[in-house]
Amino acid sequence: MSQMTFPVLYLRKGAERRLRAGHLWVYSNEVDTRRSPLNDFAPGTQAELRAANDKALGTVFVNPHALICGRLISRDASRGMTPQRLTERMETALALRDRLFDKPFYRWVFGDSDGLSGLVIDRFADTVVVQISTAGMEQMREAIVRAVQRLVHPRNIILKNDGKMRQVEGLERYVEQVQGEAAELLQVEENGVRFEVPLAGGQKTGWFYDHRSNRRRLMDYAPGKRVLDVFSYAGGWGLQAASAGASHVTCVDASASAIESVHHNARLNGLDNVETLEGDAFEALKALCDAKEKFDVVVLDPPALIPRRRDQKAGEQAYARLNQLGLRLLDREGILVSASCSMHLSRERLVDIIRASGRKIDRFVQLLEQGHQAPDHPVIPGIPETDYLKACFVRSLTGFL
Repeated sequence: MSQMTFPVLYLRKGAERRLRAGHLWVYSNEVDTRRSPLNDFAPGTQAELRAANDKALGTVFVNPHALICGRLISRDASRGMTPQRLTERMETALALRDRLFDKPFYRWVFGDSDGLSGLVIDRFADTVVVQISTAGMEQMREAIVRAVQRLVHPRNIILKNDGKMRQVEGLERYVEQVQGEAAELLQVEENGVRFEVPLAGGQKTGWFYDHRSNRRRLMDYAPGKRVLDVFSYAGGWGLQAASAGASHVTCVDASASAIESVHHNARLNGLDNVETLEGDAFEALKALCDAKEKFDVVVLDPPALIPRRRDQKAGEQAYARLNQLGLRLLDREGILVSASCSMHLSRERLVDIIRASGRKIDRFVQLLEQGHQAPDHPVIPGIPETDYLKACFVRSLTGFL
């Protein structure tokens, strides 16, 4: 069905500039509510988007209750989201991942970056975990499940629709197994290391594939070294360092179940050089400093410390404190891997925080390389929000200069 007719959503004068430059979102304050009252649209409705001068800009999913009230589906005003178009985009996304990765462990769909705003799909071999976070995508739920079945024939399909974003969109939160037997553990293989992570109560879809390239890079720094992995979750960084030949690894996390996962995954890979510390990261780092402990490599991969723009100041202070503690724990010529998934913290600002942290505690720091999110999390140049992940590999020298 190529030609479709839609209700019209009008923008205020000049509001189309960002969209013409490549962005895909419409904010509620950009809508001309006199010409097209938002409350006339049911959540998840497809609409034609027009500029103030009546020029067609494409089609959008509309949710009148959300700050991002429009999400661009197509720049062709006659083409909406149909099951066929959805399947085609999922197939295009799949082709990229299958080309890049030799095993089916990856983020298959990354929302806007794959032309599927509000949809995230992660693949764990024959288990597929789907997250729908917008009213528009919720309307496509059955089509999404059918497309997953058709394209990869998985044993299990799980809808993990319990994210905070659903609340913003006015959607109920639930987890549902729509195909296969109830799966409690997800199998993951990353950079040759095996993991089993709990689905229930686990992070997001169960695993963070976005740091896979940075964790692979860490493996080159790890052989023979003492490694500290802070905010370790199931041991993604630490266990990959251990498998690459680190002499000793310490994983720190506040969650008892995460610590349990680290030990389980260490056994799974036959690693006997991993220990854990359960507790608040800042307190654990301070205690290690007080105990005059030293490490050759310290990895700091916190959750987003700046979840909203209004948290900027407090979040930047937390990053600064974290990096100072991490640098203090490094032995001479130690390596700090400082990561951030806060989209409100720019790459330049993170580097500046590391610079200032080094100066504050009198360390000479060298920025060796910078890591980004893996290519199964593509960046859309017109949407800065899709470029969120940073990893700085820094060498710290004491008494050097």
